[in-house]
Formats: sequence, structure tokens, C-alpha cells
Amino acid sequence: MKIIQVSDLHLVTPGEMLSGIDPLARLDECIADLNRNHADADLVVFSGDLTHNGEPSAYAALMERLAELAAPYRLMLGNHDDRAAFRIAFPDAPGDGGFVQSFVDLPEGRILLLDTLEAGHVEGRLCDARLAWLDATLADAKGALLFLHHPPFQIGMPSLDKYRLTDSDPLRNILARHDNVRHIFAGHVHRFAAGSWNGIPFTTMRATSLQSALTFSGPHEVSFDPPAYGVILADSENIIVHMHEFA
Repeated sequence: MKIIQVSDLHLVTPGEMLSGIDPLARLDECIADLNRNHADADLVVFSGDLTHNGEPSAYAALMERLAELAAPYRLMLGNHDDRAAFRIAFPDAPGDGGFVQSFVDLPEGRILLLDTLEAGHVEGRLCDARLAWLDATLADAKGALLFLHHPPFQIGMPSLDKYRLTDSDPLRNILARHDNVRHIFAGHVHRFAAGSWNGIPFTTMRATSLQSALTFSGPHEVSFDPPAYGVILADSENIIVHMHEFA
């Protein structure tokens, strides 16, 4: 199967700029590139921070652009998003218990999209209800790929790591008990990084908007590296992740 991960769009009101770039123009380029090269994708996952400040006009612009995307897609929320504004634009987006989380079963496994947004917080959080949903959803999955906006692991960059998923122990315990998550995919950090967390391989993805500079000390710095998305190829034995710069 082929899964595309697009992350951290940070859309603003159409016509406005974000630190000197046009996030909506970046999304237009991204969708055009996906339609040219990956119209055969089984799923495109937009892994959070769809907007920069939850602007209704930004969600409306996203809805218009997604009508042009050839492949099926699912949307996730990040700390910059607003659930109420999102629901106005996307009332039919799959969810559970008020959270924007869902799963998709494909021939090579279950794609699981977990909501880590906690309103008013930059870092991610998982309440008991979301953990219970994850526990139940993994129970009958033969193999799963887990997507969440906030990484539960550190990537060695303190300015980013302090805003990861807080209290990741309950998540780790659920994943260890089921032992069927093959790979974890996250956004939020605006960087491509790969490794393993408690024996589970992980990947974080660059943004379609601005990137984070590779700094291992000091404050966070913005990088103007090209925008990118991830191409995930998976079968019953292998998972391969490519990062593609589209502009």
C-alpha cells in the first residue's frame, strides 16, 4: 500500500503571509504534485496543524483545495487547530467522542489516526477516553501504522522535545500490550527524523510550510528549507519511507 503523509500546513487567511511564505500556495503546489505523482495512493494523511490559528477562512480554503485531490484523504488536528472551527468546515470528518480520530483498514494493515490536541496547550495530551479508544481499536488489528501529530518520543532537539506528547507512559503501555503497531508517524516538529521508540520504528515529517532548523541547543529557529511530504510504501513484511521535496 502507498500512504502519503502531509503535515503542518499552517494555513492562514487566504492572501496573508506567514513569515514571508504563502502557506496556501505551498498547499496548492503540494496537491498538484500529489495528483501528478501519487494519484494511486491508498490514503493521504494530513497529520495536523492544518491552520496556524484555527482561522475559519483557512479551513474553508483547505476544504476547497481538497476537492482537487485525486487520492482519498483523512485529516488530523494539531495544537494550532481549533476543533469547533474545523467541524464547521468539515462536519462529516470521521471522529469519536468529539475527537478527530479514526482508522482505515487497508489490505496491508490498519491506519490509525490519533487525536493529541489539548486546547490551550502547545504540547500534546491523551485523556482516558482517547487512550481507551486506542486500546479498543488496536485489539483486533493484525498490524497497524499509528499517526499522531505530537511525537511521544524525543528527537534530540530540546527546543522541540519539550513540546512533544506529555506523559507518554500510558501510550507506551498500550502499544506494548498489543504489540501490533509496526511504525509511528508524527508531525509537529517540522523536521524529518527517524529512529525507534521502545522498539517501534518512527518517522517525523517536514512541513509544507516553514521548517525547523537543525539546532541541538538554544532556542527554536526557523528554517526555509523546501517543503516536503512523506511517501510510505508498506507490505506485510516491509515499510519504506521516502521524503519528497516538492518545491
